[in-house]
Amino acid sequence: MRIMILALPLLALGACNVTKDDANDSMTVQYDQNTAENAAADVGNFAENVGAVISNDVDRTADKVQNTDVDVDVDANASVDTNKQ
Repeated sequence: MRIMILALPLLALGACNVTKDDANDSMTVQYDQNTAENAAADVGNFAENVGAVISNDVDRTADKVQNTDVDVDVDANASVDTNKQ
């Protein structure tokens, strides 16, 4: 969430078109709303794809854990010496 808050000004900056006119010694800054909306949609799609990849990875890991078969052999007839010091 913090990354999104920090990314919003960068998205707005990326939607600006800056032109410099040396002949008139002036600069023009124009905000392109379509570019900003497209960039925001791209970020949203990327976040959705990352979430899907993480979810799929968690599902695969959970399946591996559930399918793990552990064999434990216990020798109940072994003599145990509890008087060792």
